[in-house]
Amino acid sequence: MPVNSQQLPPDETWWDRPGGGREVLRVAAPLVVSTLSWTVMTFVDRMFLKNVSGIAMAAAFTSGTLWFCALSLPLGICSYASTFVSQYFGDRQYEKIGPATWQGVWSSLIAVPILLIAVPLAPTIFEASGHQAEMVSQETIYFRILAWGGPGLLAAAALSSFYSGRGKTRTVMWVDSAYSILNLVLDYLWIFGHAGFPAMGIAGAAWATVLCLWLKAATYAWLVLQPTHRRRFHSWSGMRFDPRLFARLMIFGGPAGFQTLLDVAGYSIFILLVGRLGVLEAEATGMAFSISSLAFMPVWGCCMAGSILVGQRLGEDRPDLAERTTWTNLRITATYMTFISALYVFTPNLFLSGFFASVEVPSANDAAVRNMAIVLLRFVAAYNLLDACFMVFCSALKGAGDTKFVLWVSVVMSTALIGLTWLSVEVLQWSVYGCWAVISGWLWAVAVIYYFRFRAGYWRDMRVIESAPKFGADLNTTSPECDPQPVSPLL
Repeated sequence: MPVNSQQLPPDETWWDRPGGGREVLRVAAPLVVSTLSWTVMTFVDRMFLKNVSGIAMAAAFTSGTLWFCALSLPLGICSYASTFVSQYFGDRQYEKIGPATWQGVWSSLIAVPILLIAVPLAPTIFEASGHQAEMVSQETIYFRILAWGGPGLLAAAALSSFYSGRGKTRTVMWVDSAYSILNLVLDYLWIFGHAGFPAMGIAGAAWATVLCLWLKAATYAWLVLQPTHRRRFHSWSGMRFDPRLFARLMIFGGPAGFQTLLDVAGYSIFILLVGRLGVLEAEATGMAFSISSLAFMPVWGCCMAGSILVGQRLGEDRPDLAERTTWTNLRITATYMTFISALYVFTPNLFLSGFFASVEVPSANDAAVRNMAIVLLRFVAAYNLLDACFMVFCSALKGAGDTKFVLWVSVVMSTALIGLTWLSVEVLQWSVYGCWAVISGWLWAVAVIYYFRFRAGYWRDMRVIESAPKFGADLNTTSPECDPQPVSPLL
């Protein structure tokens, strides 16, 4: 009987069955901590900058978003190495895990010309957005400094797939959390000028991020090249460029990278267009999106875990467990989104107070920004559940290799978001609330599309790796960490 048609024991519960809550959370929890650490870091970073000036905070948000947009294509490709690692791991082709990881690092070279083009164009882009002169100046400073950290971000993303793809997500958690903490310390010292450092404001925040990104990449490289991994996963010999494996990464990871680029570009242009409405609207939108990342990033951590587990299960030829894992993931993320959305509606000041911590007597401008951000958080609450559906199903499809469909959806829907936002701002002259209604409706539509694609089941027969013959291997493994050689929990 084929493996994927075997019946599971009837007495298994939702929690302890394969593809159940325990398995998903074991892989997801460290990734949630990892993504949340980055979220908390950027959130506190923007609160620090708000206490410098509202323009500095808004500038860091818009230019940081543009920086991430410039990197999103190679980042999507680098990160997709985790899908190759997960499927090779599930298929027990351990000797190909190291080479797959390093092809992701090689792909990061794509970012170099992109950054070289983007750096001189940054002032022109920000000026064209219609922002005030002071804000354009701050945006340009922040973007140009962050550009130095781009290759470090990409290398770290590719190297971390060596661990995340095998389900060893605790290592990712410890490394990412450590450097997020260091980043916060450096932010405090370099933004405000403590411990003998000069007060550098927005430039200090950018340099702190750049340093930590490169340190993170170096740490991952050191861990990947440990002797145990060199022997078992060929992490040293696999460092060389492999044209065939690199081509496969481009074939499947390329569409995933373009999808990331288009989605981020859609958000970036939305933010830039909303910024044309005024400084108040730009500040409130920056606050609302920063706070919404507290909901988004933990769910993204769960979705990364879901993509990894789908890849591993398909590598084991168990699409039934891959599907079960996805539905389990949706239940977990929907529960979290419901909770955080309720907080956004009923206790918005719990999240907003940090932005005004140093303000003894709020000005009329501060009060207006706060009130506007409170309303925008209600929009976030309105689309959070659909956003979770969008991310869960999209991640599952990418974990299977259905990246071409994901790309075409992004082409159509990102174009629609940009066009509708431009129409709202420039033609219909809607307020910031009308623009946020547009992005809320857009997220609902995208979620429905991915739901029906997942239910169609085309992904069940997809693989990104070449199959390998099995000689007596046990294919009935139900643990995503079927690692017969014990190693250090960190390694």
